[in-house]
Amino acid sequence: MLSKFIFLYCALVIVITGILAVRFRNPVHSVLAVLVLFFHMAGLYLLLNAEFLAAIQIIVYAGAILVLYLFVLFLVNIRQEIKTERFVANHNISKFISFLVFLILIAVTQSFRLGTPGKWTTDAIRQATHTKALGIEIFTSYILPFEIIALILLVAVVGGILLAKQDKQEVVMAQKEGSGSLTRGGKK
Repeated sequence: MLSKFIFLYCALVIVITGILAVRFRNPVHSVLAVLVLFFHMAGLYLLLNAEFLAAIQIIVYAGAILVLYLFVLFLVNIRQEIKTERFVANHNISKFISFLVFLILIAVTQSFRLGTPGKWTTDAIRQATHTKALGIEIFTSYILPFEIIALILLVAVVGGILLAKQDKQEVVMAQKEGSGSLTRGGKK
């Protein structure tokens, strides 16, 4: 009974903070909502007796990934991006596309079929421990997707560094061009 209550609590908080992360206008508030989401995801992993996954969830996602998000937010000029009103005139198009995506998701979930059971039964996982079973599965059956994810993360890190470097170069160029003082009207 207690585990069901904890599951419902974690699931409810995950759904609410996920919605809040998308709805908040301030990106820092969104990151904080995602932080709460990640901690409750770790709570769900603990309910499933997957302590290693819970620890990885907190260390990697709540620690490293969110810090990376914050660095990108502070390095990229986010205030300028917020002021530009993109897609404002096309609310109807956005709603139509969202509705189409919703219909596609419903169609996909309706056509979902369970696959054949694999070699990892509940008893086999208990004997091998969750961590060992996860490691064996990732590095044997899913090595190619694992490597692709590593490359995608590498590209994301390099892209973030290039964005930060580009903004820094633009600031230096602007300082070189406008070395004179500005008056109240914005002209030299």
